[in-house]
Amino acid sequence: MKCPYCGFSQDKVVDSRESKEADSIRRRRECERCSRRFTTYERIDEIPYMVVKKDGRRERFDRHKVLSGLLRACEKRPVASSKLETIVDAAESFLVDSPERERTTREIGELLMSHLKGLDTVAYIRFASVYRDFKDVREFKEELEGLLEGHKAKKK
Repeated sequence: MKCPYCGFSQDKVVDSRESKEADSIRRRRECERCSRRFTTYERIDEIPYMVVKKDGRRERFDRHKVLSGLLRACEKRPVASSKLETIVDAAESFLVDSPERERTTREIGELLMSHLKGLDTVAYIRFASVYRDFKDVREFKEELEGLLEGHKAKKK
């Protein structure tokens, strides 16, 4: 926090209390350079992070929904739940870093798939088959062939 009087960035909190409505915290601060006091307020960031769906609808980002999809893809696979939490954290960070506070499902889905691809290829294929909505076996086969080509290239 910069001092509004001298611009110094070091201060100490002299007093801290909750507002009457309990929706913010009021802090009295004292600048360590000029010793002047000033007040700051902390509020919870209430603008939700949004996901833009394929049909243009906007929906709040839901960590549990993302984790649920990953858990389904990793069912009966040797993938630690802590790894899935890390993937969800990465997706949430990706959304938080967006200047518009929103990302498309395509961007988030691709991010999740790139993480799954390095973690477990079977889980990746399961997730991709739902996410990309394969219409027939040919599309599924093409995805598998692309995955196999990537493995062959890594071995060389």
